[in-house]
Amino acid sequence: RNGAAAISCLTDSRFFQGKLEYLTEIKEHLRGLGKEVPVLRKDFVYHEYQVYEARMAGADAILLIAGVMGDKDLRSLRELAESLGMAALVEVHDEAETDRALKSGARIIGVNNRDLRTFQVDIETTGRLRKLIPPDKLLVGESGIRSGDDVRRMTAMGCDAILVGETFCKLPQAARGAKVAEFSAAGRV
Repeated sequence: RNGAAAISCLTDSRFFQGKLEYLTEIKEHLRGLGKEVPVLRKDFVYHEYQVYEARMAGADAILLIAGVMGDKDLRSLRELAESLGMAALVEVHDEAETDRALKSGARIIGVNNRDLRTFQVDIETTGRLRKLIPPDKLLVGESGIRSGDDVRRMTAMGCDAILVGETFCKLPQAARGAKVAEFSAAGRV
């Protein structure tokens, strides 16, 4: 109701205390509200089983992190997801991963602005890598997006969407809807 185009659900239990059951619960809750909002399985997906598992749980999309898998797996997992009717968000962090994502046939590319070695965030990473991504690909800006101004910067860099997690997790539950509405309004400018 506040304008989110999709929902990202952490299902990794080891590092993020997520569960696959959360995804199923979200889908059921949305159905109960009469809403058809796509849900992304955000996890370290590296095996075909996880792709099938995501589909069975109701996922509309999966996250594939280019930096944690080889080219063959990246392509085959993306193709499997798409053959099952899901989208694959291929996440990149640098120029080499962007090139690999494009060669894998990725249609949706997420630029993670967080350096996973240092955990430092630089949202200019999206602008730098945007230049390498053809305009027919969907670009998702990820990490470091905290305000409407950040959303406007991402939009100006050519982002079609943003993925926000930490900002929402740090907010009290009651403030999250207003933040989604703020981000949605900023993205339409």
